[in-house]
Amino acid sequence: MVKKIKRWFLHAFTPPWRQRVLFPKITLKAIETAIQQSESTHSGELRFAIENALSSGQVWRGVSSQQRALELFSTLRVWDTEENSGVLIYLLLADRTVHIVADRGINKRVAQAEWDDIAHAMQSEFRLGNFQRGALIGIERITALLTSHFPATVDNPNELPNAPVIV
Repeated sequence: MVKKIKRWFLHAFTPPWRQRVLFPKITLKAIETAIQQSESTHSGELRFAIENALSSGQVWRGVSSQQRALELFSTLRVWDTEENSGVLIYLLLADRTVHIVADRGINKRVAQAEWDDIAHAMQSEFRLGNFQRGALIGIERITALLTSHFPATVDNPNELPNAPVIV
């Protein structure tokens, strides 16, 4: 119960402006550009979602950052691609967590451990205060994985928006 109360305070008192400080417009634009360039080299689709904090109700219900990432994977329709090739990069700033959720078409070829390694690399940069660098490193490493397993085809439509979504 003490952990739940601590987590509730952390989420309740994470200032709403924190996301704008850590991810200013120039960083969001750099992420969008990196996703656009990434998707030109493979048939995957990337979404980047940043959430400042969970609601009090979500915290009291015990919603984990992993559960929230899976929920947003559905809500943002990352699963809704022709080749089941969507990947969600989810940041929950209050918990200081990064989760990467990939669709079933990709998970057939890429192990969860590889996604976890990328998430840890991003978190390492974030701990140093390098939020743009951490995000771009994550996108770069995901691009390398997807390019090797799912190279771009002649018909490579952009099925999902490239701009990061602020939840």
